[in-house]
Amino acid sequence: MTVQYPRFKAAACHASSVFLDADKTAEKACDLIAEAAANGASLVVFPESFLPGFPVWAALQAPIYNHGFFRALVAEAQKLSDGAIRTIRMAARRHGVHVSLGFTEGTDASVGCIWNSNVLIGPDGAILNHHRKLVPTFYEKLVWANGDARGLRVTSTEIGRVGMLICGENTNPLARYALMAQGEQVHISSYPPIWPTRPPEEAGAYDLKRAIEIRAGAHAFEAKVFNIVASGFVDAAMREAMGSMGKASLEVMDKSPRGISMVLDPTSQVVGEVLGEHEGILYAEIDTARCVEPKQFHDVVGYYNRFDVFHLEVDRSAREPAYFSEGAAIARAAEDGALDPAADVLFANGAA
Repeated sequence: MTVQYPRFKAAACHASSVFLDADKTAEKACDLIAEAAANGASLVVFPESFLPGFPVWAALQAPIYNHGFFRALVAEAQKLSDGAIRTIRMAARRHGVHVSLGFTEGTDASVGCIWNSNVLIGPDGAILNHHRKLVPTFYEKLVWANGDARGLRVTSTEIGRVGMLICGENTNPLARYALMAQGEQVHISSYPPIWPTRPPEEAGAYDLKRAIEIRAGAHAFEAKVFNIVASGFVDAAMREAMGSMGKASLEVMDKSPRGISMVLDPTSQVVGEVLGEHEGILYAEIDTARCVEPKQFHDVVGYYNRFDVFHLEVDRSAREPAYFSEGAAIARAAEDGALDPAADVLFANGAA
């Protein structure tokens, strides 16, 4: 059978959240999905932590002052079965498009544990992949928990083989290689609107725009994939919320470089426009057949590697806080009178 190489239009949403409001952000996402679909897009990509917004406060003041912001974020965190996620899944199904969504994820196991997560939703509304950021970056550790590798996978879809990483994960060579080694053709990179590391007037302050350009270009070139980058946007409401922390925090926000959204081809060339200074949707035509020719030069998961020298093993086990068993062994023990029939056997794996 002849190999098929899908062609489609991608849409990267350079957009602000309705800050710390999951339901209203979901409504905005649905409007953007409808607009992108009307313009012929088959894949619509949203930024990191789009639902309900990026916790930039962790960079702007000491954690002893951020309890209110943390409570607000946790209150808006979404499980996969929650309303805001369902709303977006229904929009994907209604318009027949794939959707990549960054969100803060909650869990029934804890009232305070949250993850920086991303889901890939199919055109039928099904969740095709669910990824949690492996390691929150720098001050993000004050907000989100470590993820696991359950979603470190490439998904075979009608638009090609799609992988996704969140922000700083696009700096992790092993995470990127794990996706390359699964035949990735389309890579999704999600980023925040802003990421301060120093007062902007100091030497060494982080330039998010330049970091995105380097990371996105590197992965597109090394993996020979299309790289779709979606970054958030600082709107007036987010700026006002952060301004409540004082003039110094507002100055850091105003002077720090913003994230950019763009699409790169398998040679690392930018396809179409780059968005940074204003909200919008950028579009790019993707032809996955263009991933083939560059593989002749460097195929790092093929002939351009030494599998007798290098070895990567990825543990995709889901890390849950506990595993509960009420199976046949317990029933037999109860029949023998050796165990209270109501008892649970708890097997803790030591990973929260």
